[in-house]
Amino acid sequence: MTLLQHLNSLVTSAFQQSDIPETYPTLISLSQRPEFGDYQVNGAMQAAKALKINPIALAEKVAAYLSKQPTIQSAQACKPGFINIFIEDQWLTEKLNNLYLSSRCGIKKASSPKTIVIDYSHPNIAKEMAVHHLRSTVIGDSIARLLFFLGHNVIRQNHIGDWGTQFGMLIALLESDEYDYIETPKLSDLENFYKAAKKRFDQDTDFAKKASSYVVKLQSNDPYFIKIWKKIVHISMEQNQQIYHRLNISLTAADVYGESAYNDLLPMIIKLLVKKELLTQHNGAKVVFLEHFKNKENEPMGVILQKSDGGYLYSTTDLAALYYRAHNLDATEIIYCVDARQTQHLEQIFSIAALANFIPKDIVLKHYEFGMMLDATGKPFKTRSGKTIKLSDLLDEAELRSTNILAERHSDLEEADRVKVINALAIGAIKYADLSKNRSSNYVFNWDSMLSFEGNTAPYLLYAYTRIQSIFRKSKHITVQDTDKFSLKETIERKMSLILIRFHDVLNKVEKEGKPHLLCSYLYELASHFMSFYESCPILNTNIDPEQQKSRLMLCDITAKTLKIGLDLLGIQTVDRM
Repeated sequence: MTLLQHLNSLVTSAFQQSDIPETYPTLISLSQRPEFGDYQVNGAMQAAKALKINPIALAEKVAAYLSKQPTIQSAQACKPGFINIFIEDQWLTEKLNNLYLSSRCGIKKASSPKTIVIDYSHPNIAKEMAVHHLRSTVIGDSIARLLFFLGHNVIRQNHIGDWGTQFGMLIALLESDEYDYIETPKLSDLENFYKAAKKRFDQDTDFAKKASSYVVKLQSNDPYFIKIWKKIVHISMEQNQQIYHRLNISLTAADVYGESAYNDLLPMIIKLLVKKELLTQHNGAKVVFLEHFKNKENEPMGVILQKSDGGYLYSTTDLAALYYRAHNLDATEIIYCVDARQTQHLEQIFSIAALANFIPKDIVLKHYEFGMMLDATGKPFKTRSGKTIKLSDLLDEAELRSTNILAERHSDLEEADRVKVINALAIGAIKYADLSKNRSSNYVFNWDSMLSFEGNTAPYLLYAYTRIQSIFRKSKHITVQDTDKFSLKETIERKMSLILIRFHDVLNKVEKEGKPHLLCSYLYELASHFMSFYESCPILNTNIDPEQQKSRLMLCDITAKTLKIGLDLLGIQTVDRM
């Protein structure tokens, strides 16, 4: 049980003893004024207002109960009716000792693990990954890492766009007189092919009809079209996997489960919808009309699931994917890390699945939407000419800037270590700049702020970690035993301890809300307080009391472990020197 969970249990009992109905929340939060308490309870004040009783009298009654509990050193009611709580020192040091002896900072794996399918990244085939793929990839990967760390059975699904009209266009152009079929084309060749195919598709009616007919043949598993399609997909994913490696993304080739994987399920999806009497013939197409979604004319919105030529759409594939994940992967929870602009689409898919009873009612469906990456003018992040920026070019630029920054710091690292630091700074900065923002919001991409060694950035956190490693290297002559105890005599030491103990509560909140920026905020708070602790509490001075010195080294140890685990959950690699 975490500290916040324990406090919530105690305050709930105090409310019951004070005749506050269970419907009223405890409302426990960190104290904004540490000198007045470690935590603050606002629930009694809210309950008193609703029950029309004296708030300070009720708060005093709750505080009296809490003061008798072993974990709590003192609890005081304050006007107008909130309660300040100080945690008992001995409990605090015992908790710290558990963290110090644990390689996982005291965090146990879930006793009842869930099977969680998480859908993220989904790049396009025959195109290089671009900056707009970054958010889904890094947010999804961070959440997948966190859920796995907490003990859940995590199934990553890279739902790539490997099916549909674009392949009809590509194959039609590849076999035309204008191009010779290339046995081993590069991805850049395919991208040029794609642009040429799209241009011709838009301008040439006969070519468009031919391409559309090829899509139907591909969906019918025609061997000739399947052979070319497989080659295109392989080339694309081979390139994407290189980007994942550079970004330290945990997705592998085994996690790729694109639109094509559900091709055989599509007829069944249509049959099931027909059986449920949900499909309507409309202009030759098969459509589901949803009463609670209205178009501009305030009429039920139609979702097309099969075109008049027999072709299927994204909606059909997404329904099949949902069915597969529920019935074949036995998911108890399915998470989609998808652009906020797809919110209505996913809501419609979830609604159709519920109407058709495609999935068990107890499966939890979540859409972790995210905003866009913007430039300084507030527009989608692109080149000055308006072209989409390739993700590989963005990573190259980050490494170049990190190289220059390290040179300015006159680092004396050996070449192998220097390369590691450059990579950690470059990739860490890009990922952290994204993850540290609320995923629901748009954010402005800024090289200077993300690569700064000041503020809430990856370089700042990495530097804090390397500073602790430097302390350890210099303290090798000091022997710390597992039996040594913590001695918290300074205010900043106590504050550091309370922050360290909150780690599990923070991870639980990130799991619940799917918001990695909460973890980033916590790690920044921890690193900032460590810097203050380092400046005000000498560690290696020879005139320090040995007991105090060991206690501070132990605090450093827990801080380093917490930073390393936290950054790893964000997919950011640490370095020991900088």
